[in-house]
Amino acid sequence: MRISDSVANYILELLNQAGGIAEIQRNELAGFLGCVPSQINYVLTSRFTPEQGYLVESRRGGGGYIRITRLSLSTADMIMHMVNGVGDALDGATARAMVQNMVQSGVLDRRSAELILAASSEKTLMAVPKELRDTVRAMLVKNMLLASRT
Repeated sequence: MRISDSVANYILELLNQAGGIAEIQRNELAGFLGCVPSQINYVLTSRFTPEQGYLVESRRGGGGYIRITRLSLSTADMIMHMVNGVGDALDGATARAMVQNMVQSGVLDRRSAELILAASSEKTLMAVPKELRDTVRAMLVKNMLLASRT
């Protein structure tokens, strides 16, 4: 198991034990898990994002901490959160990760996810000029997510 997987699993266990909110001290956690503090930062920025249903807050200084909160949003709120988070451009890898996270959290059913991924795939967008694909993909994904709310 990679160290990033170990860090993520440890944080998830803390969240489960603490009812969805965990406070950690980065240096202490890094020492406990035998990694460098930057590895903790990497895991937090890549696996505990708002798009994945988490809020991460940090307070610097001597008594500093990092607070991770598992968000409890309704399906409609989660979809709106995702739509707002897409922005003006969306690459294929991010679209796939976002849709996969929505399936895992129960926001999207598998069939809807497959349709969104098919519509926003590189194969589908092949006729669109390369410099416009991420913009078109963002518009497609946002509109399909909004349509899935009804």
